[in-house]
Amino acid sequence: MRLEDFDNDEDKIIQDRLKQKNWNEIRTNDSWAIFKIMAEFVNGYENMGRIGPCVSIFGSARTKPEDKYYQLAESIAFKISKAGYGVITGGGPGIMEAGNKGAHLGGGTSVGLNIVLPFEQHFNPYIDGDKNLNFDYFFVRKVMFVKYSQGFVVMPGGFGTLDELFEAITLIQTKKIARFPIILVGTSFWSGLIQWIKTVLIEKEQTISPDDLKLIKIVDTEDEVVEVLDNFYKKYNLTPNF
Repeated sequence: MRLEDFDNDEDKIIQDRLKQKNWNEIRTNDSWAIFKIMAEFVNGYENMGRIGPCVSIFGSARTKPEDKYYQLAESIAFKISKAGYGVITGGGPGIMEAGNKGAHLGGGTSVGLNIVLPFEQHFNPYIDGDKNLNFDYFFVRKVMFVKYSQGFVVMPGGFGTLDELFEAITLIQTKKIARFPIILVGTSFWSGLIQWIKTVLIEKEQTISPDDLKLIKIVDTEDEVVEVLDNFYKKYNLTPNF
């Protein structure tokens, strides 16, 4: 079928991704993509390297301002900024907006790492004007989160939030990066996942070590988040993670 024969945008995107290319087209496209990828890394490193210690806040883009987790994320970001850390988010709406808003209201550094998506994601208005970075490649953006975050605060979210969480745990577990605090916010939201990890991964299948769960802290308040961060950095230096 031709691209114009599809009824909806999602089908058109899938068809466009699957369209046949000859080997010369593939080789040419891949070669030029390397330069674009390099440019995103250079731009990200140059901008993020000047910002200083930051904590990343993750969570659902669908969370509304009246939601308790939006309001909690805003309070967490506010207290984090008052404690001397900048705040990094994915730059979009929902929990990301709450994180940037809290940092902005707290007078702290507010960074947005926005991703260009087929269905356009607009950056939120609480990002510092010179700290709004846009990425085409998810993997480049993820490197920026991991390299320049002194902690991950993980609010309730979906697949993207889980992706960031488990990638960080894997990189720390395998010692590819330095350890930093990974803080899950919302006992009622995360308890089912943690119970599954304990009963299935650790006890039944033995696919991870019991010590791996020590990489995670679960809290419910903004004060607990700051306490975890401060206790960790009383012992360790604030530096990029690799």
